Amino acid sequence: MAAPAKGVRRRHPTSVGWWPVVFVGPLLAGVAVFYYYPIVANAWTSLTRSSAFGRNSRFVGIENYEALLSGGELGSALGNTVLYTLIVLLGIPIAVLISSLIALPGLRFANLYRALFFMPYLAMPMAIAQVFRLVFNGDFGLVNQGLRALGVQQTPYWLTTPGFALFTVAIFGLWASIGFNVIILSAGLKGIPGELYEAAALDGAGSIRQFFSITVPMLTPSIFFLTIIQTINGFQLFDALFAMMGWTNPALPQTRSLVYLFYHQGFILNDKGTAAAVAMVILVLVAAVTLVQFLGQRRWVHYG
Repeated sequence: MAAPAKGVRRRHPTSVGWWPVVFVGPLLAGVAVFYYYPIVANAWTSLTRSSAFGRNSRFVGIENYEALLSGGELGSALGNTVLYTLIVLLGIPIAVLISSLIALPGLRFANLYRALFFMPYLAMPMAIAQVFRLVFNGDFGLVNQGLRALGVQQTPYWLTTPGFALFTVAIFGLWASIGFNVIILSAGLKGIPGELYEAAALDGAGSIRQFFSITVPMLTPSIFFLTIIQTINGFQLFDALFAMMGWTNPALPQTRSLVYLFYHQGFILNDKGTAAAVAMVILVLVAAVTLVQFLGQRRWVHYG
């Protein structure tokens, strides 16, 4: 084998040069500009206070955070957001049951059923929220008409009563999320080997035992994925709340979410610093909850 010429560097067999930077660089630059820079800029804004139009900004340290913690709005908004998220997460076990029923052998029109469940997810959330607003109308809504037909005299005003308003919005979120959950879980069901059910049937396991011993454990990766997605979506509650309740609703102060509190501080009160502080609180909470979920999934998620 001839020796390399003097002064010529031998290239390592695994070296690829600068081509990865050429292809990945624009993507990383876009992520830095449109994701990381806004986070840093928002963190700095949360430590400042400015006029209504963002001028005359001055550094105030953690005063915006202290104002949030001293008032009761942050705690109320956090409680409402957590409650809404927990109710929406109930859609996951419901979707597990629905997707398992659709996947039963011999069921006709299974793909049609999946499409029907998924269609609400494709519709505009604001349009669906307006329909729910009519359905839960306190005077002529379909829900109250059904309650009156059953003999209930004092029907509630669902969207203007603090005790019912958040529950009504959560029912909308639960209903709207089931279609997406069913599609993801249906894909997970197709990945379960049929031999497991055949072996369980030979051992005398019935349908219910097979569901809890095979279907649910094998679906835990999909369930974990949906738990992450729906938790993040729950902490981002705003559009459904705004569309169904509006900003003049008397029940809104007791029903607003964290993102609605951000909107109220930043765009109604024009307090950019406090709004940025709310955004940082949301970021930290979502990151903390997601981290806890990832650490806890080692105990109950089975990757078979």
